[in-house]
Amino acid sequence: MSEIPILRLDPDLPIPQRQHASDAGYDLVARADHVIAPGERAVVATGIAFALPRGFAGFVLPRSGLAAKHGITVVNAPGLIDAGYRGEVMVILLNTDRNASFIVRRGDRIAQLVVQRVENVGWREVAQLDDSDRGAAGHGSTGV
Repeated sequence: MSEIPILRLDPDLPIPQRQHASDAGYDLVARADHVIAPGERAVVATGIAFALPRGFAGFVLPRSGLAAKHGITVVNAPGLIDAGYRGEVMVILLNTDRNASFIVRRGDRIAQLVVQRVENVGWREVAQLDDSDRGAAGHGSTGV
């Protein structure tokens, strides 16, 4: 297990936690209350900052329960946290419900964080790409 240095910017809020030992995502919580009207978005502070090591990135994802029950998602899902970022983790929530506002309370679990190893790649320009069984077939090419 890798240890990530974390700074609690709000000592009353928990650090990210998994609900089950087999979970990939660590819950992020809201630092303050917000009311998100239908179709609106809010940038929600989490009260933490951390230092990911080089070769790692954090990906902020929606919580499936909030999405299914209330239409709450993360606008730029997955939100990317680069290894060099040291500021407070912020989550951009969007209320996709057409009628009901959504209330975020301080301490509510609002998103989940997955930390993954990422590759550093180099680009090599070529005149053409090799063939594959998919080729250039794009959106919808595999049917419904």
